[in-house]
Amino acid sequence: MNRAVAAARAAELRVLLAYHGHRYYVLDDPEISDSEYDRLFRELVEIERTYPELCVPDSPTQRVGAAPSAAFRPVVHAQPMLSLGNVFSAQELAEFDRRVRDRLGAPEVHYVAEPKLDGLAVSIRYEDGGLVRAATRGDGVTGEDVTANVRTIRSCPLRLTGDSVPRVLEVRGEVYMPRAGFAQLNARQGERGEKLFANPRNAAAGSLRQLDPAISAQRPLRLFCYGVGEIAGGPSPASQEELLEFLERLGLPVNPDRARVAGYEGCLRYYEDLARRRAELPYEIDGVVYKVDSVAAQRMLGELSRSPRWAIAHKFPAEQAITKVCAIEVQVGRTGALTPVAVLEPVGVGGVMVSHATLHNPEELARRDVRVGDFVSVRRAGDVIPEIVAVLIERRPADAVPFRFPTECPVCGSPVVREEGVIARCAGGLVCQAQRRQTVRHFASRRALDIEGLGDKLVEQLVDSGRVRTVADLYDLKPDELLRLERMGERSAAKIIEAIEKSRRTTLARFLYALGIPLVGEATANALARHFGDLEGLMSADEAALTRVPDVGPVVAHAISAFFSEAHNRAVIDALRAAGVTWPSVERPSGGLLSGKTVVLTGTLAEMTREQAQAALEGLGAKVASSVSKRTDYVIAGADPGHKVARARELGVPVLGGAELKAWLAQAGRDPAS
Repeated sequence: MNRAVAAARAAELRVLLAYHGHRYYVLDDPEISDSEYDRLFRELVEIERTYPELCVPDSPTQRVGAAPSAAFRPVVHAQPMLSLGNVFSAQELAEFDRRVRDRLGAPEVHYVAEPKLDGLAVSIRYEDGGLVRAATRGDGVTGEDVTANVRTIRSCPLRLTGDSVPRVLEVRGEVYMPRAGFAQLNARQGERGEKLFANPRNAAAGSLRQLDPAISAQRPLRLFCYGVGEIAGGPSPASQEELLEFLERLGLPVNPDRARVAGYEGCLRYYEDLARRRAELPYEIDGVVYKVDSVAAQRMLGELSRSPRWAIAHKFPAEQAITKVCAIEVQVGRTGALTPVAVLEPVGVGGVMVSHATLHNPEELARRDVRVGDFVSVRRAGDVIPEIVAVLIERRPADAVPFRFPTECPVCGSPVVREEGVIARCAGGLVCQAQRRQTVRHFASRRALDIEGLGDKLVEQLVDSGRVRTVADLYDLKPDELLRLERMGERSAAKIIEAIEKSRRTTLARFLYALGIPLVGEATANALARHFGDLEGLMSADEAALTRVPDVGPVVAHAISAFFSEAHNRAVIDALRAAGVTWPSVERPSGGLLSGKTVVLTGTLAEMTREQAQAALEGLGAKVASSVSKRTDYVIAGADPGHKVARARELGVPVLGGAELKAWLAQAGRDPAS
């Protein structure tokens, strides 16, 4: 590349990096992956290294981040918030260590290694122990005042503790969102019909930079501190390790998953260990940060214009990459769910070659508008199935056509049922070959027909051999057929046949649940059994009649109607009835203490099982639902109740305990354990 070509490319790269930096740091809405940004940045670094005269003062290589948003008051940092240089291989890490040792004249250097969180960098200033100001990194010199929002982060102390609180402490840290909190936030966003966040980093950045601190307070933000910009009127730790321990003593959160390591080999061992545990961490990371432990050595090494010479970020292999969509296929899962999958031009992502990426469901496919021929950004995190993050609309070919989702199952030809517009599911659950194993497992499960001994391995053998094609075939099994299977003795075979015989006598609610009708769980199966009283009335009911069942809406009614309208499903049901599967007549409820009320159970009750509690509530006339909504009358919570209690409080639904349930039962003269 001659100088003229290099100058033109450098100008182009500066424009691109400024644009994408603005979208990442200011708008919190990146269009390209981190790895693609890093590639462009390193290309500009190489050009400026080859032609130093092309390095202009406003080059992205000479500053950090982007200008602060005009929506926030500017804050000048006491000391600049520098960025970190990156290495991407063991060889580059070894070269960094060699440069450090050469400059210090030391045979070996100790480092402090810690996870590189994928969040938003902040500087928090304490004066006389009290939090007085917090700011984002901004351009490294001037950031945005987010004090009110940082004060809402529960892991951030409003006042420092301990015996050696400095008069002034400007601490540096990373605001992030844990994986679990991110999932809960997106679930709430979805329930409210609001935009979902693409990843925890975007969620954290967007939450911290809210103009209304009340919104930030509702978001599950966390903080880890990793260094200081200014410290006065207090101790001056001599090492990075001592500094982090000092911050902990002040009550500041510091990542416990750090280590002091010796030399290049120690750094690499830490990196490899963290990479193995990466998917198990409660937060997302994109690499490891190494810092020279000795503060005196840090001062000797000094800084470049945008990054310190004594620290480096060792990035994990790119988890995002750009590739082309060659085709879109629809796969049928073992539960009948139809999942669109993009067939890609193979590309390296996260250290492996990726040729397929999930598109989740029809609604997500339509929302992203992924088309054959599109160029897309693909992400892979840990062992998670690769997914498409974004479509590069500007590179879309003229002949790209929107994908039409099938209305029939590509495996068995049964109609596709849409569940609330999100999940598409094959209605041929009892006969669809793609679902056969799961159908038999579910039919035999404890809360369905409860066929003890019919575990996963045995089901696989029976289905894969062709001996069991539908659940009705279970009732034709003979002991000698079981004995021909692997690891099957006479006693085990006899017990399984006995369990199958026992399952012929069941209840209508269990039978309906065992059929695996889409959207019909235990609660809905119970409601259907109590409402219709017999199978014939249910099977002949139209969608209007089905919606008269408590909590059965149009979508569930359509799924039930579609299931029973399939001739092959009816044929399997007829075969089950012919095999002697029967149930007693259903006692229709005539009222009760909780008649017309909807109750949700959550957590573990001390004196009765979930099944006993559900049966007791239904005996009192209540409808037991699985999720909390505006139509819920009560939530009964035991130990470890989960998110349903928070949802109930959001909606103003009374939350009761096991004592209230016992009081109801006592009032009705019923035995809780019956």
